Amino acid sequence: MTGSRRDIRVVLATRLIRAFAFGFAAVLIGILLEHRNLRPEQIGIALAIGLVAASLLGLPAAAAARRLGRRRVLAACGLLMAVTGFDLAFATNSALLTLAGATGMLGASVDLGPFLPIEQAMLAESVTQDRQPTAFGHYSLTGGLASAAGAISAILATSPQRLQSFFIVFAVVGAVTAALPLFISSQAEGLTPGPMLSRTSLRPLAALSALFALDALGGGFVVQPVIAYWLHVRFGATANVLGPAFAAIAIAQAASFELAPVISKRIGLVRTMVFTHLLSNILLLLVPFSPSLPIATALLIVRYSISQMDVPTRQAYVVSIVPPAERAGALALTGSVRGVAQAVGPVLAGIAIQAAAFGLPFFAGGGLKIVYDVSLYTLALNRRPR
Repeated sequence: MTGSRRDIRVVLATRLIRAFAFGFAAVLIGILLEHRNLRPEQIGIALAIGLVAASLLGLPAAAAARRLGRRRVLAACGLLMAVTGFDLAFATNSALLTLAGATGMLGASVDLGPFLPIEQAMLAESVTQDRQPTAFGHYSLTGGLASAAGAISAILATSPQRLQSFFIVFAVVGAVTAALPLFISSQAEGLTPGPMLSRTSLRPLAALSALFALDALGGGFVVQPVIAYWLHVRFGATANVLGPAFAAIAIAQAASFELAPVISKRIGLVRTMVFTHLLSNILLLLVPFSPSLPIATALLIVRYSISQMDVPTRQAYVVSIVPPAERAGALALTGSVRGVAQAVGPVLAGIAIQAAAFGLPFFAGGGLKIVYDVSLYTLALNRRPR
């Protein structure tokens, strides 16, 4: 096996077990914090801190990887995940629980975190440009399926003690993911002198980042922990119901990751990003009108079966408009802007849930995302990739 193929397998293995932990954490984090007597607005703040930290750490992580090597930085991300898991498992102080996400791992997910620009840059380097959407699709598929398995495992969290055990597992997964990067070959280190991004690259990335921020702001209202908590408050859904529901959502997402590259080859990256995303956001606006939990869950599953097709296509589009040496920086920049904007949503959603304004997170999220879809189509349709 060549070094490149082995490195990609290590990356996918790391993503697999990491996403499993993120899958059950997304379902259980709101319930855990509620059990620790945090109020809804405090839960929103905790999620916001996690999202901001997960986003902002992307840029320094990408910069550090250029100087220290990718293996060391990915190992450090695993250690931060372990710290977060132990904090959530054992801390009882509200301040420690609220600040658990400062490590960047509470807000991390299958499509957000400081490790993403490093791993995605490695993927982009391993294939030709026409194969990049497929490579990113496989990467997203791995995370999606593992996240589904993690979500369905959450049905076992039937008591406070078992709930705590899940976050001990989260910490152990972090320790394992800290060790796996040591098996990556030295050829994949990505040690590169010079700036992460040139002025030429910053110009198109600035416009894209602004639009991605708008999309992420809308997405922050409906991140999975917020949706799980909303279903819990609105319909009384418990972990043994939320687990299978989010597993089905994750499986639907995973299938869309493989379908997205096929569609993009026929209609292009931008049209795939916009058309599928727009339809999914119309479905999102219908969720708060659901009279029952089964109908709300069904709408969410259908919505997520198309809403994430823009993930591999967006990643492929970003790396297509910058030189190879700047791919990690470009992914880190756009990811950071998205994450910071997304962090505002959980705070507002927490307040809305507390005030029983059950439709607000979905109306705000869906409306902002529709504005993003129209704006992106207008801006990016005629821009040619490198």
